[in-house]
Amino acid sequence: MRPADPRVAVIDSPETAAAALKGTRRALLVALVEPDSAAGLGRRLGVPRQRLNYHLKALEQCGLLECVEERRKGNCTERVLRATARAFVISPDALGTLGPTPEAAADRLSASYVVAVASRTISEVSAMESRARAQQKRVSTLTIDSEIRFASAESRAAFTRELTDRITELVAKYHDAETTGGRRFRLVTVAHPRPDATPSDSPSQDSLKSDKE
Repeated sequence: MRPADPRVAVIDSPETAAAALKGTRRALLVALVEPDSAAGLGRRLGVPRQRLNYHLKALEQCGLLECVEERRKGNCTERVLRATARAFVISPDALGTLGPTPEAAADRLSASYVVAVASRTISEVSAMESRARAQQKRVSTLTIDSEIRFASAESRAAFTRELTDRITELVAKYHDAETTGGRRFRLVTVAHPRPDATPSDSPSQDSLKSDKE
């Protein structure tokens, strides 16, 4: 598992993904966003502590839980556990060759291509973030997240052309294939209807998608 951020961790192994998705263990991860012991969880969830210990140990071994405190209670030591992140994302790397790739999706005007590019972003950025954290560095990234409501299909098409032209101009202006010490960045631009859009709001399937490096 790659801890991309204290709030978000990326799961990149099938074993860890399987552990996180099991019903009981998923419920434990949700409950342990805030630290608690097996006894405390048992009281909250109405499940015997002995039954929970097995699942808690498996989640800890996978790196999904961490021990934040040990305290003595009589002759026993009570361990207080917490989820290693507030949210988890499963990387396509966990699926191996079953994971989506832009090359396999092929059609850049398809929803499958959008999903494949997003999956590649998760895989690449989380891997770089993991290496950067190990070296106590940061990854240079930029995210632009906005919304636009088009009055018509014609205005959407005009916007698509203009945006494509602007991006092409900027890429041509700043791309330098020769200077020593330069570094390549991946630039992705994607547009899709909002899931809660009304029929009158929803663009047709020819939504804008552009992927340039």
